[in-house]
Amino acid sequence: MSGACDGAQRYILAIDQGTTSCRCILFDHSGGVVSVAQKEFTQYFPRPTWVEHDAREILSTQLGLLTEVQIEAGVRPEQVAAIGITNQRETTVVWNRHTGEPVYRAIVWQDRRGADLLDRLVTDDVRRSIRAKTGLIPDAYFSASKVAWILDNVPGARRAADEGDLLFGTIDTWLVWNLTSGRVHATDYTNASRTMLFNISELQWDAELLELFDIPACMLPEVRYSSDDYGVAEHPAVAGSIPIRGVVGDQQGAFFGQCCFDRGMAKSTYGTGCFLLLNTGDEAVVSPSGLLTTIGTAVGGRVTYALEGSVFVAGALVQWLRDELGVVERAEDTDALAASVDDTGGCYIVPAFTGLGAPWWDPLARGAVFGLTRGTSRAQFVRAALESLAYQVYDVLETMRKDAGVELAALKVDGGASANAFLMQFQADILGVTVRRPSTLETTALGAAYLAGLSVGYWSGRADLEGNWSESARFTPCLSDGRRRELLDGWHEAVRRTRSDF
Repeated sequence: MSGACDGAQRYILAIDQGTTSCRCILFDHSGGVVSVAQKEFTQYFPRPTWVEHDAREILSTQLGLLTEVQIEAGVRPEQVAAIGITNQRETTVVWNRHTGEPVYRAIVWQDRRGADLLDRLVTDDVRRSIRAKTGLIPDAYFSASKVAWILDNVPGARRAADEGDLLFGTIDTWLVWNLTSGRVHATDYTNASRTMLFNISELQWDAELLELFDIPACMLPEVRYSSDDYGVAEHPAVAGSIPIRGVVGDQQGAFFGQCCFDRGMAKSTYGTGCFLLLNTGDEAVVSPSGLLTTIGTAVGGRVTYALEGSVFVAGALVQWLRDELGVVERAEDTDALAASVDDTGGCYIVPAFTGLGAPWWDPLARGAVFGLTRGTSRAQFVRAALESLAYQVYDVLETMRKDAGVELAALKVDGGASANAFLMQFQADILGVTVRRPSTLETTALGAAYLAGLSVGYWSGRADLEGNWSESARFTPCLSDGRRRELLDGWHEAVRRTRSDF
């Protein structure tokens, strides 16, 4: 194979740093996956509601995968045009700028230890201010209370921070800082928008919020566009010198990888839960229904906003059917089983295992099954479970549509459960819009790759990316309006009966 300078094919390398595993994926110019390397890392649960990662283990694992993915594909470092990074959002690392050592384990986005601090700090006025500035609802989910907890509870951390010796970053920032051997301390707008410290209208760290959480500004990374210069990967463990040109939060990575570039375009990622983003264009829409306002994309000197909503239980419901109830042996068996019956026989499952999210916001609600009869079959029960996922997505998207004042032309889908043909068809039926599943389901990593590739001219622009997008399946609604309304009425009655105030 001739060298890259002699015309050998070049690639983009995406680091996909998830909650349970590290991944590296090599993409070609068509957006196709050339090679994948993946490895899980340790999860720590030191107390109830506490979730931690070892940031050093994440770094060392990712460094090994960077080399592995290139060896697997037979690609030399000089053939890699750029690196893009996408990451679990909100997870917080604080480290010493001189030694590079974290002062505490990374506090994961799922961790709830900051809730008590928020209860003390957040008055009604503070809640309104945070909402107006950040687009977020005050919650321990976001980074601010995690940073404050580290400074208040790790011996010597507060003093070191005040003296300018500590740095803060989400996982993307931690990786960039280490890959560049400490030369670049930066994040992108999408990750910054999830810290609860960043003003998404003024596009800067907010001094009042930093004061509220008592976080020194000197700890914070510089904020750049998602497609931008993040230095060069020159870590001793990385062969060659590869420019880092893309950084993006995971859900926004999938949003960009799905080419949701225009106002009104939306994507739904079906994982353990569902994450939905709706493009609202240049307008940061404040949702009266409690949806999050976030930065969706930040490319070419322009920031595009999005509404974000989540379904707490999606794939986790199928896991429950398999692991706790033993209704199916494999998750993929639910597809044919659900399709084998014409309906659920009036059975509805409301999977409020951890409460109800948007638009209900009832943390005390618990899961329930309604409409069971002696004749309810296993297939009908499974079908009711899958239908509940589609109903929940409908509720979030309908709320988004009303709050943003936009009509949804189609829904782009990805994630593991998007492979379930029955679920995707029912999703189209209950939404009354076409559901489109892409040929490449690695949309999160692809989004990071696209952002990096645009920065170095590997892809020329939007048309290039849209030309790469192709669908593996399209699901067109075929349910009558009357039947759709009947099913939704039954679902909403089941939800009403599940509410804690029923």
